[in-house]
Amino acid sequence: MSDTPTDSFDPGFFQLDALSSLDGRYAGKVAALRPLLSEAAFIRHRVLVEIEWLIGLSDLGLPELPAFSKPARARLRDVAAGFSLPDAARVKAIEAVTNHDVKAVEYFLKERVRGDAELEPAAEFIHFACTSEDINNTSHALMYGAARDSVLLPALDAVIASLRDMAHANADLPMLSRTHGQSATPTTLGKELANVVVRLRTARERIAAVVPRAKMNGAVGNYNAHMAAYPEIDWEAFARGVVEGPLGLSFNAWTIQIEPHDWMSELFDALARANTIMLDLDRDIWAYVSLGYFRQRLKAGEIGSSTMPHKVNPIDFENSEGNLGIANALLRHLSDKLPVSRLQRDLTDSTALRNVGVAFGHTLLAWDACLRGLAKLEVDAPRLAADLDACWEVLAEPVQTVMRRYGVPNPYEQLKELTRGKGINAEALAAFVDQLPIPSEAKARLRELTPAAYIGRAAELARRV
Repeated sequence: MSDTPTDSFDPGFFQLDALSSLDGRYAGKVAALRPLLSEAAFIRHRVLVEIEWLIGLSDLGLPELPAFSKPARARLRDVAAGFSLPDAARVKAIEAVTNHDVKAVEYFLKERVRGDAELEPAAEFIHFACTSEDINNTSHALMYGAARDSVLLPALDAVIASLRDMAHANADLPMLSRTHGQSATPTTLGKELANVVVRLRTARERIAAVVPRAKMNGAVGNYNAHMAAYPEIDWEAFARGVVEGPLGLSFNAWTIQIEPHDWMSELFDALARANTIMLDLDRDIWAYVSLGYFRQRLKAGEIGSSTMPHKVNPIDFENSEGNLGIANALLRHLSDKLPVSRLQRDLTDSTALRNVGVAFGHTLLAWDACLRGLAKLEVDAPRLAADLDACWEVLAEPVQTVMRRYGVPNPYEQLKELTRGKGINAEALAAFVDQLPIPSEAKARLRELTPAAYIGRAAELARRV
């Protein structure tokens, strides 16, 4: 393995002149997000929202907008379903003239209905009474919800499943704990991995529980233009029906010009929490590799160092850690920034939201790197056993605890004098136990203890996840 990972290279995606590593070196690793979060994807979702709003309007019974026939509805929905990169390019060409991205979508749709005997007369009802944010916020909700459900959660599930399998396979394998980096009460390797499984499951639940919300209520959230045109219509009920019906989102009735983005903050915070847990895992696995508890499977042809031929570096976990940091810097900024807007609207959210795909991309890249790293690990059981056998002093804890049970004076202090800052072997510990004024059966249990056997309920806890 190299110090600079190249296993993400994919000549089908790699762009040597890309500014972002997500569109360059790692393009193949985040390809699943591109149809959901790219600029073209954003335009496609805007087209979809505009079309569903228009179809909904046609069902209101307006004298100026007869209900569309089934074939006309199908033709409209086909525009969104078949939206292509050339279509997106056409929208961008219109935007080059209008200097307004949402208006460009409106004009694109007007072009598409031109010449259609049923749809062209309805052209002025495209984007009717809407502000740009009615279209944008709804598109964002669809995009982020889909990216979470179809890409991020399955990727997180794969990491959790891998860790769970490892926890079960190593549930009974004793391992020396290290608190403050020093030898400490033994555990099992499976139990330590099980801890992470539980943490990530909880984080996953919080990510999945966030409900995407959207608004369709006009320039400042009061249906002003809607009421001016058709005061007799219950516009809130209509907007709710479009958002919660064909678009499948939760409706927010109380907003300014923008949907306040609180749900987005919840989602980004939840993702950042999962990332922090995985960063903790990356660093621990890195340390276990350094200690020799894990070996890494070799891959023919790989080079670990340009000058040190023996090197097999834990680059997947280092790659994961680095990308988690970038992802969380963006996610936490977005979480803090997005719910804040001056008065009824400013544009700072608009440019910030264009980086959500970058935050999700680095998150996905990090999770994928961690998963690949886990798949390469092999446990060095003799190394774990040797470390345990060299640390009989960890049994000072059970010995002094049993002494406390039977009222032996100063048990902690006696074991501190015997073991603190110095090694002790099995014979010396047995000799100490033999002279203790405790019942013979208690002495027998202590004599039978070894560092490898002193694991409490670790194995059971590992198997329960």
